[in-house]
Amino acid sequence: MKQYLPAWIQGWLGTIVPIAQALLIVAAAWLLQQLVRRLVRRLMDRRGLPPEMGVALHRVSAGLIGFGALLLVLERLGVSGTVLWTAFTSFAAVGAVAFFAAWSVLSNIFCTVLIFTTRPFRLYDYIEVVENGEKPGLKGRVVDVNLIYTTLQEVARDPDHAGSSLQVPNSMFFQRVVRRWRGSEVPAAWLAPPTVEGGSK
Repeated sequence: MKQYLPAWIQGWLGTIVPIAQALLIVAAAWLLQQLVRRLVRRLMDRRGLPPEMGVALHRVSAGLIGFGALLLVLERLGVSGTVLWTAFTSFAAVGAVAFFAAWSVLSNIFCTVLIFTTRPFRLYDYIEVVENGEKPGLKGRVVDVNLIYTTLQEVARDPDHAGSSLQVPNSMFFQRVVRRWRGSEVPAAWLAPPTVEGGSK
């Protein structure tokens, strides 16, 4: 088919075809990103995915799709596979170092995903993080769950004073036993006055 084209067009085919292919790759990447955004928005609307998690998924998907599209565009424009592979391995090595450096943060983010999928507790539940041997631990009402922390509102025995807030790393809920009370009623044991040894109050 090439021989049927005018001579002046044949001279430009070596430039036009790679550019057209690169534009198609960019368009496909943009469409894929729009599809991912719509999917994440549907999860937020119908499955209760928190906005923070939706933003994180948007950014991660945009980064992965953009990086993949960049590699394909460079390959279409004539960059050798060896150069691309070297760049990819270097990027992967840097990413691995950053992964281990930020392991505590990433573990909390992963535990956030587990909290929203396994549902060990929900917003406005009363929970207690039990230490070893039934030793009392952190307790309160769940008022917020973000990518790193779960915020617990402590229950004050004096109704005129609000309890303080605790920010508990999400990974702690998978290292300790969690006791859960459903509903809006404060557990009665939390409101009982402390007892002194010997039976007196």
